[in-house]
Amino acid sequence: MSQDKDFIIITGMSGAGKSETIKSLEDLGFFCVDNLPPALISKFAEMYLHSKENIDQVALVVDVRGRDFFDSIFEELAILEQLGVDYKILFLEADTQVLINRFKNTRRRHPLAPEGRISEAIALERSKLEEIRGKADKIIDTSDLSSKDLKKELEDIFIKESKESKLTISVLSFGFKYGVPLDADLMFDVRFLPNPHYVDSLRPLTGETKNVQEYVLKWPITQKFKEKLFDLIEFLLPNYIKEGKSHLTIAFGCTGGKHRSVTFAEKLYEELRGRYNILIEHRDSKK
Repeated sequence: MSQDKDFIIITGMSGAGKSETIKSLEDLGFFCVDNLPPALISKFAEMYLHSKENIDQVALVVDVRGRDFFDSIFEELAILEQLGVDYKILFLEADTQVLINRFKNTRRRHPLAPEGRISEAIALERSKLEEIRGKADKIIDTSDLSSKDLKKELEDIFIKESKESKLTISVLSFGFKYGVPLDADLMFDVRFLPNPHYVDSLRPLTGETKNVQEYVLKWPITQKFKEKLFDLIEFLLPNYIKEGKSHLTIAFGCTGGKHRSVTFAEKLYEELRGRYNILIEHRDSKK
């Protein structure tokens, strides 16, 4: 199968946004199939491989509304590998309370709880999906994402840029006090570095400013860490590309997500910009 083709299998928690995802990918030019029974994945793939239509991007949604999901999904994935289909799995999830609220707001029934409690059904589904989640190439937590935010994230992942590298890198800063980003591929804790929070003149600023960056980077421990870390990342990136990875999220975390993590995210962005498709986000710097 050509490396220029995308064969995306979308799955995940009920209520996490699979329908919104398939709509967004359709807008991006994907040929989309919603609620495909898992047992038909390989059959569809064979049709796709032998089709005379010029279709390079396919997205399938499979979920637990098909009761044979948990028994057949891995058998189907094995067949895809035998067929030479270079598939990717996109897994959507959200916090339990967020999922409960979504089901209540839409008055829909959870597919595993036709008569039972939603919370119990969500826990059961999360447990059963753990193995397929472990095989996912990309995990998106939609807890705090609007439909617009989700569409933008999908665009960031799947729109092919004109850069030489097809690897898109998302650099993210965050504060541990607000929770860790669940979709990070690489996560670095920089809380051991000297903290500008304790300098009165720097406390109201962020790591996007020159003064904070100079403070964070002036210490020998910071300089040594930055040198070793950036060498590691430079080693990893070409190997990820060789392996076929299309999207990589690198996250830096400090206590509040305002100074140290932002500084390192900015410096990595500066280092890689121009050589890779790269995005940057400071999740908690304004909190």
